[in-house]
Amino acid sequence: MKPYYRLVLLIWAVCVAPVVVAQDSTQNSALKQKKKIAADTNRQPSLFDLDRELEFTLTTNLRVLTKDRGDKPATHAAVLTYKNGSELDTLPLTLKVRGNFRRNKVNCTFPPLLIDLPKKKVKKTLFAHQNKLKLITHCQVDEWVVREYLVYKLYNLLSDLSFRAQLARVTYADSLGKREPETHWAFLLEDESDLAKRNNVKLNTMKQIGMGYADSLGMATVAVFEYMIGNTDWSVPYLHNIRLFADGVTSSLPVPYDFDHAGIVEASYAKPAEQLGLSSVRERVYRGPNYSMPIFQKVIDKFNQVKPQFYALYENDSRLSKTYVKRTVKYLDDFYALINKPASVKAIFSQNVSSGVVIKGLK
Repeated sequence: MKPYYRLVLLIWAVCVAPVVVAQDSTQNSALKQKKKIAADTNRQPSLFDLDRELEFTLTTNLRVLTKDRGDKPATHAAVLTYKNGSELDTLPLTLKVRGNFRRNKVNCTFPPLLIDLPKKKVKKTLFAHQNKLKLITHCQVDEWVVREYLVYKLYNLLSDLSFRAQLARVTYADSLGKREPETHWAFLLEDESDLAKRNNVKLNTMKQIGMGYADSLGMATVAVFEYMIGNTDWSVPYLHNIRLFADGVTSSLPVPYDFDHAGIVEASYAKPAEQLGLSSVRERVYRGPNYSMPIFQKVIDKFNQVKPQFYALYENDSRLSKTYVKRTVKYLDDFYALINKPASVKAIFSQNVSSGVVIKGLK
């Protein structure tokens, strides 16, 4: 090759090629971004994006279903029916009795359920992209469901890394026609895999991770939240009513769930663990790690920021009894009065002695 052509090729390689590659890269990135925007635009809203209550009917053999309280629950064929505009949509599915405490018929006359939806049949329906969903049912009292549902809404206001809940009026119909249909409050709980996708994190199923190894701000937020609602029924090391997620920076981002034993819910069956020496679940105790005051101050600032929304959830909900709303507002008043007194924060959160108490059954 002649020196002249070599020089031309060298100039092209050094000056022109990078520009062409950069242009191609920019065009490819722009194309990918357009496709992503189009996909997001065309994406059907999630079941948990709805700003209204759901209404649907579950038809199954109610006698067999409600008596299935053993350690190995059976799979029960069922049909879900809901109104889609002027038409009724029907989905075949299966149900399983789930839970621990609430599965026991001594504690709940109606058990919590796991709904298993057929992936192919839910396309282009209200339940699109859903597979297995927990259904938290009325147990004994309908209002308990609404109260627990609102606790999930409280935590949603604190963090996007939280389980979303969808309230529903569910009619339970007997497939044999031997029982009258019953309509009760219930709510569906977002699957942990969907929570992970929504927040670009991954589920961490490792146990025996101490609270001190969890993300400090996230762990402090969870612990103060559990204190606010009067809940001691949780454990990070044993993943009891806690799920951990990893985001590439930390492998221990805690997310709480299952709040029926919280003092703010006031379920009659809720009792504090005897190891904590509490007389009632309405009595608060902090069970999180001891963090520095700057960490707690960040958490407190967030709680103060969402305070109006917290109160509005209860004061604007007509499904709650007025006496319950009054008690709950007072319960929140006590919490906010405490967290805005530095001496009280230091005494309760920074010098607590209850974080290391092992509760029976979680050893």
